[in-house]
Amino acid sequence: MGGAHDLLPLSADNTCGLWTRTIGGLVPMKDRRKRVVLIPWNVFFWCTLAIVFLSGFTFSTLRLVFTGGFHPKLVSSWRNPAMEITSGESPPTPAISVRASVVFPDQALIFLKYPPSTLLLTKDDISCVYSFPNSSHAEQKLPPVAIDDEYPDHQIVRCSLQPRGSLVAASSKSTGYLPVGRSHRWNWLAYEAVIDRDNTTVVFVKGLNLRSGRVSNSSRFDCVYGWDLSKPKFLLTSDVVSIAQEIVRCKTPLSILNSPERGVNNTMKVSVRVVRRGILPSVARPEHRLEPAPSTRRHHEMCICTMLRNQARFLREWVMYHSRIGVQRWFIYDNNSDDNIDSVVESLVNGKFNVSRHVWPWIKTQEAGFAHCALRARDSCEWVGFIDVDEFIHLPTGLSMHDVLSNRSRPGNVAELRMSCYNFGPSGLKRVPVKGVTVGYTCRLIARERHKSVVRPEALNSTLINVVHHFHLRDDFAYENVDRNVLVINHYKYQVWEVFKEKFYRRVATYVSDWQEEKNVGSKDRAPGLGTRAAEPGDWSSRFCEVTDTSLRDRVLRTFTNPNTGMLPWQDQPDEQ
Repeated sequence: MGGAHDLLPLSADNTCGLWTRTIGGLVPMKDRRKRVVLIPWNVFFWCTLAIVFLSGFTFSTLRLVFTGGFHPKLVSSWRNPAMEITSGESPPTPAISVRASVVFPDQALIFLKYPPSTLLLTKDDISCVYSFPNSSHAEQKLPPVAIDDEYPDHQIVRCSLQPRGSLVAASSKSTGYLPVGRSHRWNWLAYEAVIDRDNTTVVFVKGLNLRSGRVSNSSRFDCVYGWDLSKPKFLLTSDVVSIAQEIVRCKTPLSILNSPERGVNNTMKVSVRVVRRGILPSVARPEHRLEPAPSTRRHHEMCICTMLRNQARFLREWVMYHSRIGVQRWFIYDNNSDDNIDSVVESLVNGKFNVSRHVWPWIKTQEAGFAHCALRARDSCEWVGFIDVDEFIHLPTGLSMHDVLSNRSRPGNVAELRMSCYNFGPSGLKRVPVKGVTVGYTCRLIARERHKSVVRPEALNSTLINVVHHFHLRDDFAYENVDRNVLVINHYKYQVWEVFKEKFYRRVATYVSDWQEEKNVGSKDRAPGLGTRAAEPGDWSSRFCEVTDTSLRDRVLRTFTNPNTGMLPWQDQPDEQ
């Protein structure tokens, strides 16, 4: 109720089931190869009523069933059977299927769905298949760029879009060719969804182009749920509670909350309908629910969220350093890395660091990813910092994060600590410093940059609006600008050219122009005097050096160095440097 319309049965047995039309009449969808069975109207009527009451009765359900007179609906398009591969006359067996594909500027993401209890394929088992329509070129097979398998029932195969002009699909050694099916553009898509602990569905979308930091008019939007979003007659609809930036919060229909099928094998999708523009395509499934914490006490006082791409070699120093100053939990949102980051995360976990990697393939979505992380972290973390891997929290007086946070928690209404940033330059170096960035880079700009934040996720505004790494708070909470002598960010923004040039590939932030675009040339997000091409200036190593600052370097060398080996903790495995 409350604006959510319940649908006809989510599942049924062979007696009161879903039916499809054949020449002879209605046939149960679960067994289309069996003989035709005609179902009397009264049997269908009573079965429908029984399912309506069992799945959650609402007045909107009655409207759906009886509006305009009662006429049985043919719903064969709701749920397509899983793809089957047969060999000779053997009976068909469940096989891996392609749920959808998403085309990015440089890659195609192919989402593979697995039947229950099926072993996931490895990178060696899968090939990207390139075909050339209207051409005499033969098909080509290349290994995928990477395979991500965070969830047990599906994988994301990342294929390069080379060679140009080709169509990409996937094949495996065990199942053969896997046709891609429906393909979506990355910038017009509902791409992620999660059911929050207050039972609202938070949908992350691309393409609405809403203004940064502003709440939009929700009356222009609806949320829709269904197996096939191209069939409007068979969709559930619900009201939009709030919409801002790329985040839409929806009322979740009761039939979704109570459905026994909502789980890892659920194929229902959720999307957003825009007035006069239609429904966004979707690969977002509302199956990952954030359960309430077992108690009001947070497990961790201080956590960190970050989003990165191809920065695995810097991750050990970043995690180990922040562990020493009081950080207890790290959420790593991986934005299409191909630098063996999973093995680095595994080594940190084996070293007893509470680090988790979360596959987040969506480009230009840093704000949305941070909002997703805030939802994930709020039941286990009292405070969360939102910083990048090249940013290090520095406490010049030698305090710990516990010292700082405990003092701010006592008033009860301070929910955000804003920290100034100092931008460091290459400091005369031409190669990545062996002892790490905190020791190697010691020369910076004098002026401070805009702040980054540590926040209490429980106090965030429900819209989850965030800009430049800080969130909007609820009205009854306030922020505090922390003195830079107590808390500051050392931002190693302009490192040696080998590292800095990676920024030209693409930016993760939604509202920041890419380096190769002639936009906002004077923005602080760009390197002063640098153009739009990844060509190293001759004086790069000496740039951005206005004042020598060795305070963090001195603290690291003094308190982190192993007295027996003279090495820092992140140097224990020099092959990863």
